[in-house]
Amino acid sequence: MLTTQNTQQQDSLSPAIDLRKINKSFGPVHANKDVDLIVAKGSIHGIIGENGAGKSTLMSILYGFYEADSGEILVNGKLASITSSKDAIRAGIGMVHQHFMLIENFTVLENVMLGAELSSSLKESKISARAELARLSEEFGLAVDPDAITGDLAVGLQQRVEILKALYRGAEILILDEPTGVLTPQEVKQLFDILNALRARGVSVMLITHKLQEILAITDEVTVMRGGTMVASRETSKTTKQELAELMVGRKVLLEVDKSVAQPKEVLLEADNLTIKDSAGITRLDAVSLKVHAGEILGIAGVSGNGQAELLDVLSGIIPVQEGNIHLNGTTINAKNVLNAKDFRHLSLGHVAEDRHKQGMVTDFSARECAIMGFQDEPEFNGRILMDNKAVTDHCVSLMEEFDVRPANPHLKAANFSGGNQQKLCMAREIERQPKVLLVGQPTRGVDIGAIEFIHQQIVALRDAGNAVLVVSVELEEVMSLCDRIIVMFEGRIVGEMAASDADAQKLGLLMGNAGSDDQASTQGASS
Repeated sequence: MLTTQNTQQQDSLSPAIDLRKINKSFGPVHANKDVDLIVAKGSIHGIIGENGAGKSTLMSILYGFYEADSGEILVNGKLASITSSKDAIRAGIGMVHQHFMLIENFTVLENVMLGAELSSSLKESKISARAELARLSEEFGLAVDPDAITGDLAVGLQQRVEILKALYRGAEILILDEPTGVLTPQEVKQLFDILNALRARGVSVMLITHKLQEILAITDEVTVMRGGTMVASRETSKTTKQELAELMVGRKVLLEVDKSVAQPKEVLLEADNLTIKDSAGITRLDAVSLKVHAGEILGIAGVSGNGQAELLDVLSGIIPVQEGNIHLNGTTINAKNVLNAKDFRHLSLGHVAEDRHKQGMVTDFSARECAIMGFQDEPEFNGRILMDNKAVTDHCVSLMEEFDVRPANPHLKAANFSGGNQQKLCMAREIERQPKVLLVGQPTRGVDIGAIEFIHQQIVALRDAGNAVLVVSVELEEVMSLCDRIIVMFEGRIVGEMAASDADAQKLGLLMGNAGSDDQASTQGASS
């Protein structure tokens, strides 16, 4: 018979998480197949895999969003029944989601204590929560003003609030889902310092990310999923980016964008002092001027929310020009000559939206319907009275074959494709017509490494055919590798520009935080 001391010793030696033969199906889709996973206590464990590999399903089971069809979950050596997020929290598991679950007009303190009040008296709860928040902030290096309005905080600080929320609820195991997607390089470093502090104090961290360089930089061990199964686990110090990429995809992957030196020619798209204010009168674009040449890829870098979305919307005709001018393939668009998105398309402009679900497709539509969105009035898709369904289907089949969209089923709902294949479908629709100017927002957001390689190849091929491409991305590695010239935006303004060959993460990161100086980047190229 085990004594209390022996039981505690056994618990301390047990892994933080031990998943055994986890299975989960959604109809005919077997999302997790006999998945085994062990996460050591006080470690940072990376989980990687392509879109649809089963990572999110597995973490959703662990956090109680889904219930496994079969299998066992052991937490700290003890069998756990987790059928809801409340069960997970009681078991000491916390989760920081990719899209933060915060109420923006609440204070930090109110967000942290919401739903976990320690007393029936709100006043007493706030006093207790404030003291505990101060202790956690001090212990884990998570300094943040408890009285600050959450919506006023920078993204990196909002993420700290999410981590504090989990720790406040007693989390000893923390799941982070794509935590660096909207952070500057400096904020990523700060996050890694926090994760190191958590690990040093015995917290176990599970890190889901597609950024292999981050896996190598911060984790102790990494597990690779493919097709719903675990295909490999590696000590991080004993693996490489190339090996992990091949394990994820099942083949060799080109990690660097293979392209020749750009040969820019005439200007095909020019913005001249574009200024946009929102409905509240807040300036979102502030006198932005830029040029995009035929035969080049211009990258726009910056932390999300600094005017990039508004820039894409006005350059594509989604929102009208308020002040300034757009010159597109010989046509001037301004407040006196307002054109809509359809008119922009007729001027040979393609647009892959930043948010494919909100602007790029209708997820309840079939793939074949999404494949002609924006082009549904074209004669090739219409008969004398009704739409030519065969032509629409054949067109989608052709795109799926050329752009490797899987599964190659034109009648399948868009919602049933992985994020990477949804993105391929949107790219295919826009690139297939060889637009003279292509705008691409976040080309590989939520996309696995195999699809990233393919998407980059298609963008470079369009450039090499003599077209102009403007890419907006929060991924600095992508901007530096894919683009020929880079502009950095901060609070709706262009704060720097440089050739991609002169860029590095430090220079761009400083500019993204508006800490750059005149000798770090030239701003003359915006009008070159």
